[in-house]
Amino acid sequence: MTGFEIGGASAADMEMIRAWADEEGWNPGDTDRFAFAVADPDGFLVGRLDGEPVACVSAVRYGTGFGFIGFYIARPRVRGQGYGIRLWKAAMSRLDGRLVGLDGVVEQQDNYRRSGFRPAWNNVRHEGVPQAGDDGGVRVVDAATLPFSRLAAYDRKFFPEPRDAFLSAWTGLPGRTALAAVRDGQVEGLGVVRPCSGASRVGPLYAATPEVAAALLRRLAEHAPGGEIAVDVPDANPTATALLAALGLVPTFEAARMYTGPAPTVDLPGLYGVASLELG
Repeated sequence: MTGFEIGGASAADMEMIRAWADEEGWNPGDTDRFAFAVADPDGFLVGRLDGEPVACVSAVRYGTGFGFIGFYIARPRVRGQGYGIRLWKAAMSRLDGRLVGLDGVVEQQDNYRRSGFRPAWNNVRHEGVPQAGDDGGVRVVDAATLPFSRLAAYDRKFFPEPRDAFLSAWTGLPGRTALAAVRDGQVEGLGVVRPCSGASRVGPLYAATPEVAAALLRRLAEHAPGGEIAVDVPDANPTATALLAALGLVPTFEAARMYTGPAPTVDLPGLYGVASLELG
């Protein structure tokens, strides 16, 4: 493996990683990289062979006890030659001592098991145009009109560590729409839609009830070209799966949410769509 070096990703590398993920059919958001960069500026690694980028991975630290692996890609011409596993080991070393999560595509899940990961649930991508309906009196507002501290506190119900910097960028980047459901002054739902190469991705999608989730989905779809959206739904929340089917969205892709230890305690009944398969 002479000539193979691992280093941190540059801004240009982040754009390259996004393009690689698109080639894999993962449909990442057009501007996700800008939010990812603030989540953990040193959390993206690139492997170079004789100076040419051939592999990438993210190993993002959250708080003091959690980490998330994503964007694990080796270019087709170097697969099976050991470069990817060297990069993987560097990523896992960066997260040593933490509970680590990832969303593993089907063909890689056995490899992740050998690295100590165990499945917690599947995130199943549902795509389509939500059927029209009555919002049932759910009050939906621009999330930017609420104090950010309230949004961050709400996000903590669904994620094992604070991620305020990431959430601020994720909800506020140009071209995105972040909506919140509010009742009696309390946040009861939050959703973000972002442009992608394919169907616009919705995530996260949090809701106190299916009615709140449906109202948010319909309103978010108004900001997607042709109304077509994609949501990564935990199958551990059967109410969410049933709602997406009732709204006319169909499964197109799945990845196993896996952890190196017991799954963290989060509000699964309120989790209708994860923020990102790449960073959790």
